[in-house]
Amino acid sequence: MVLNRKPKAQSGISANLAASAASDCLFNGMCFSSQSSFLGRFRHFVDIIDPRTLFISETRLKECVALLDHFKHGTLPPGTTDQQLWEAQKVKQAIIHPDTGQKIFMPFRMSGTDTFYYCVLLSVLQWLNQSHNACVNYANRNATKPTPTSRFIQGYLGAVTSAVSIAVGLNVLIEKSRTFNPATRLIIQRFVPFPAVASANICNVALMRHNELSEGIDVLDSNGNVVGSSRIAAKHALMETAFTRVVLPLPIFVLPPIIMAFLEKRPLLQAHRWLMLPVHSLVCLAVFGLSLPLAISLFPQMSEIQASHLEPEIAMATDCKVLTYNKGL
Repeated sequence: MVLNRKPKAQSGISANLAASAASDCLFNGMCFSSQSSFLGRFRHFVDIIDPRTLFISETRLKECVALLDHFKHGTLPPGTTDQQLWEAQKVKQAIIHPDTGQKIFMPFRMSGTDTFYYCVLLSVLQWLNQSHNACVNYANRNATKPTPTSRFIQGYLGAVTSAVSIAVGLNVLIEKSRTFNPATRLIIQRFVPFPAVASANICNVALMRHNELSEGIDVLDSNGNVVGSSRIAAKHALMETAFTRVVLPLPIFVLPPIIMAFLEKRPLLQAHRWLMLPVHSLVCLAVFGLSLPLAISLFPQMSEIQASHLEPEIAMATDCKVLTYNKGL
């Protein structure tokens, strides 16, 4: 169930739906905006990655979860408003993993990506950057199947090593480009960084979530019941997530140079050249803050797939034509 209008106090949700089957929709991931359109998903994820949710206390989180539990069971306290329900849902979706029901460690939540990315950006350490990416990918994976510690370590080492190798190789190539003719140097400096970073991101996602490919992920019917574990759905989930990681750095490579070319001509920066680096860092942070919801909005987190496209044993185990799975973020 999805609402596209702004909730009003004492309207349909809290007053009329608490005792109905619709309550399960809210409890199991109801979103303020439609997830069937890119714009709806963009609005939803802009809300979910609100960095203010990083400072939600344990007490406040428990209150939000309890309020949603009351909603599910039709026992809402008198005077509960729709706005309170939406705020509780926002807090829960930002902090709690939908598969495990456990809190995502704060630095690796999507709402913390902007903040911690800024710290990584200032530190300019590729290892730290890719380690953070690896942990974000792992924390926001499909977690319907447990991941042994040994596989996590293997994935982490492989992801960080491959991603850092690509990044270091890129730096070496750019350094060597100084010896090339101007045309070749311009091509290398402008067009090599993006595919290199995109390749590193793909490696990071694939290696940190490779357990899903071997074990499969749960696919659900229209009632939320697990039909089976599908490797094909896992492949779709990783491909969709990897594509978002390709799109993610694109605005960062395109927009900051354009914005800085404009800002550098302003009298303030002309007179105070030392401001160039902090302004450039702030511009990159702002652009990243825009590119993150744009990228993860490309696909719904709870993706759909035709049952006929999955393993034969899964297709035969249900009458549903379309099944869903948690793609992860």
